[in-house]
Amino acid sequence: MKDYIEERVLTIAVYITENNATVREAAKRFGVSKSTVHKDMVDRLAEISPSLSGEVRKVLDVNKQERHIRGGMATREKYLQRKG
Repeated sequence: MKDYIEERVLTIAVYITENNATVREAAKRFGVSKSTVHKDMVDRLAEISPSLSGEVRKVLDVNKQERHIRGGMATREKYLQRKG
């Protein structure tokens, strides 16, 4: 694996764990696609740092469980802004 990819993977992983960030937030912050962040966190990070991979997995699992709630809140806000 190329050095710059390894550095990106570790930087994004630390950002996700420190900020409890979503894949979408991390992608926006680092200027890469959501697919790239997901591939980095699920596949590449496990090869580089298994312990950090476990921490990131916990954050991503929580985010996945809360996904439907965040979507509902965003929709609610959208319609409240339109109304008033």
